[in-house]
Amino acid sequence: MNIVITLTALIAFAILLIWSGFRACRIGNRLLKWSGVVLAAILVIAISSVSAMTTAGIVKQHARRAPVPDITVEITPERVARGKSISDSFCSGCHSKTGNLTGGREIGDEFPVPVGSFTSSNLTPAGALKNWSDGEIFRAIRNGVGADGRWLTVMSYVNAGRLSDDDTMAVIAYLRSLPCSGKPTPEPPDRLNLLGVAMLGAGMLPAGKPVSTGRVSAPPKGPTVEYGEYILSYQDCRECHGERLTGGVHGQLAPIGPGLGIVREWKLAEFITTMRTGVDPSGHKIDRLMPWQPIGRMDDQELAAVYEYLRQLPEM
Repeated sequence: MNIVITLTALIAFAILLIWSGFRACRIGNRLLKWSGVVLAAILVIAISSVSAMTTAGIVKQHARRAPVPDITVEITPERVARGKSISDSFCSGCHSKTGNLTGGREIGDEFPVPVGSFTSSNLTPAGALKNWSDGEIFRAIRNGVGADGRWLTVMSYVNAGRLSDDDTMAVIAYLRSLPCSGKPTPEPPDRLNLLGVAMLGAGMLPAGKPVSTGRVSAPPKGPTVEYGEYILSYQDCRECHGERLTGGVHGQLAPIGPGLGIVREWKLAEFITTMRTGVDPSGHKIDRLMPWQPIGRMDDQELAAVYEYLRQLPEM
């Protein structure tokens, strides 16, 4: 609503400037007259451009749509265990700042430009999810759309939507099994500021991963290249390390990570130790922005699968 008020004020100011430009035309002094007209024209063009970008951004904010699947997740010990494994090694990176999935992390602090506030939600029954259906939670994970139809900006930027249907339902089962913990987090969790909305309208911010309505499956779990590829499809390594994992590039929204080809020089045990301790075989401490702690919670079989996938990447 504040963005709409600001946009209205900008449009009103532009109208006032246009009126001022016409008034300047009546000034007898040629220097003052044309100085006033040119200044008013420049300001009108600038404000009109910002207003147009902001309007486009507002439209984009409300354009994301995805159907709610009609599902009811059966809560079984096996599903809860699998959901816990995924949540510990993936979801906790954003949602476990002070407690298990209690949210509260300000993700916007890690963006290179201050485009708004993005607070990770409390996913325990102390948060809003207790009032969501299983299908609404599934849609939020798969397509970054909340129960109220609002665009969940950060969720649409990450690769959670590439979790298989079975793994997504396992996460839902685990969330349903959690006790209330922590405090409710702000709703809505994502708030773009004026700069963010204008950048979105100008195409300078991504509009999120494409909406997916098809079935997503996973290969059998094991220390294989195929399973490693699946893990890296939903883990957000490529957001920092580049689409080909050869290193991030300037201008990306996520922090810039190095190329992962170095893993070819490590032994499996060294890779697992690195992911568990945050220190690589050369003694270098991994940057704090790298979520090695949740990734290190994957079991040995999963880490071995990631290792096998990284080892077969082509040299650049």
